[in-house]
Amino acid sequence: IDKTIAAYKSQKLGEHLSYRAYARKFNLPRTTLIQRCKGTQKSIAARRIKKQKLYLQQELELVEYINDLTKKGLPPTREMTRKFGEEIAHEHVRDGWVTRFVERNDDHLISRWTTGMNAVRHHADSEAKYDLYFDLLHQKIKEYNVEPAHTYNIDKKGFAIRVIGKQKRIFSKRMWESGEV
Repeated sequence: IDKTIAAYKSQKLGEHLSYRAYARKFNLPRTTLIQRCKGTQKSIAARRIKKQKLYLQQELELVEYINDLTKKGLPPTREMTRKFGEEIAHEHVRDGWVTRFVERNDDHLISRWTTGMNAVRHHADSEAKYDLYFDLLHQKIKEYNVEPAHTYNIDKKGFAIRVIGKQKRIFSKRMWESGEV
């Protein structure tokens, strides 16, 4: 279509072919050619960009935030990602948006199922691993300045943010593929 529009607009003075002639010549609907030349109809790509909830910069910042959460060991669920999108866009975002967001940013993000913590805890049952865990825990508490008043629901199984069963979460693709998470 763009070639047809360029050809139509590049007509020399005195030479005037109608929209109908150009539409026939390039095998396009005449009304589409007229609307595109007058600017009343945008290309599919332009309409798609306009329909997106977030601007490119906002999406890149959300990708970076998800990478940071993954690095901290808290990859967001699809629901959390949807709510992040709503907060940024200041409008309702549906579940399908999360799927399209991950697909648009598939070089940075990946959506995978996680398993419950019990199997992981079972395999990690050794004194050396507990020592490593608590060393890392103390390091993270210092790194993020977590005050004792903000540590709650801790028992012999560690921090229970909530009961985690099998869930679909959004991960940093690089960290997932390198086995860091």
